[in-house]
Amino acid sequence: MTDSTLELPPLYESLTWLTPLSEERAAHLVAFLTEPAPAEVLDMGCGWGELLLRVLTSAPQARGRGVDSASASIDRAKQQASARGLLDRATFDSIPGLEVQDRPADAVICIGASQIWGPPVEDAQPLDYAAALRALRDLVLPGGRLVYGEAIWSATPHPAATAPLSGRDDEFLTEDALREQIRAAGFEVVDQEQASIQEWDVFEAGYRARFTRWLEAHDAGHPAAAQVLRQYEELRAAYEEGYRGVLGMSYFCLKG
Repeated sequence: MTDSTLELPPLYESLTWLTPLSEERAAHLVAFLTEPAPAEVLDMGCGWGELLLRVLTSAPQARGRGVDSASASIDRAKQQASARGLLDRATFDSIPGLEVQDRPADAVICIGASQIWGPPVEDAQPLDYAAALRALRDLVLPGGRLVYGEAIWSATPHPAATAPLSGRDDEFLTEDALREQIRAAGFEVVDQEQASIQEWDVFEAGYRARFTRWLEAHDAGHPAAAQVLRQYEELRAAYEEGYRGVLGMSYFCLKG
């Protein structure tokens, strides 16, 4: 791991989304959330708010709220909202997701944030999709819409794939099993798609790019250079020789 004091370039400089998501798929998700136009949009685990801001651009009467525990991401989201003239309709809060209560919306986004309602990530326990879906059901107004994106096993997990993750075969569900949990939570599945290998390749390359940008900006003799290079190689190997094609991401378009 890199030294906690080492400042790497922010992820938003090389990634549009903190998830494997193409522009085409993002446009499809925005269209689902804005046809018909919502009044209120809630993004749980919004990151730097890119998808929420695009929804608000497509629905000029809507108001939006993004929630994320990472203050740096929230700061970036606020900057982008201001730059796009959306600050009067978008609010971003750096608070734990569990503190979001009694504020349901008719359009809700939750992508890669189910851990809000489950055990701490550092405990390396299976992802609690059911708890997340129960909580999201209360956050979606009757008849409202939810874009729910979450990690799945898209192929049978094997040791090389699980080792750089939690090390568990049961960390994630298959897409079919997740769909059953979604229906059990009371949602109607309107559409579902998996991120392609190409989307994953772009995402993983962008995620690693902060390490290459750091190396390009610093002399090879820098005391941290070997450490940064080693971390880059570990990430590359974990993906390309491990969970590529095994770890997937499913995007569900749901009605409450």
